[in-house]
Amino acid sequence: MKNMSRSIEVLTKLMELGEVFTTDEAKRRLGLKESTLYYHLRRLVELGFLERIGRGRYLIKPNPNVSISPDAFLLASLLVKPGAIAYWSALNYYGLTEQIPRTIFIQTPRRTGASKLLNIKIVSVKPHKFFGFNEVKISERLIKITDPEKTIIDCLDKPKYCGGLIEVAKALKNGSFDFDRMLDYAKKMENVAILKRLGFLCEKLGLGVNVKIKRGYLRSYPLLDPTMPKAGKINPRWGLIVNIPENYLEELE
Repeated sequence: MKNMSRSIEVLTKLMELGEVFTTDEAKRRLGLKESTLYYHLRRLVELGFLERIGRGRYLIKPNPNVSISPDAFLLASLLVKPGAIAYWSALNYYGLTEQIPRTIFIQTPRRTGASKLLNIKIVSVKPHKFFGFNEVKISERLIKITDPEKTIIDCLDKPKYCGGLIEVAKALKNGSFDFDRMLDYAKKMENVAILKRLGFLCEKLGLGVNVKIKRGYLRSYPLLDPTMPKAGKINPRWGLIVNIPENYLEELE
């Protein structure tokens, strides 16, 4: 496990050389013994992060199995600091979705560019939204992952990063949550659309959660699911445009 962690650290440095690099470039960049370098290159090829494309030449590429590899979480955490595994990846980690996303979603309070690895999605959020973590150990390192309640709130904040609102509804129906904590988190996010979506779903799913929306906030009508077409029915009780099929609950079985 220690060697795995070291190989991933090597990969993060190799990425600074660009999409394609030579072994000579890698030697100069890493300063490793030749035998040690070739060990890590072979390991990264086996993991699917590198492809040998010629004599002494390698291509950095996405790992097709990255979505189910714990080491992919470690890689993403090493690339993005501070950062926390979040959204669809966290839903999958906690068993709150049967879907296996091919992208690793990681949240950070820093403004950053796109990841050089195509299957890592970096989501920048405002600093006040970066909270609510658990720590898990992977390859002897602790990494952050949003806790179940924060994962739901993040997905209600940005449904496009979890496969849409239907995935949140499934998670709420089938998971076990501390709803007092979830409501506190929702208020901390300073986005009333989160509370509206949470209240609507809890009511429809019969979860018995008391979500209160101030009357003044009911004058605006955000979409229930921003990933779906905008056409839908206005719901004055929750101040939402309900733009998902009326029978959507049937899909939660």
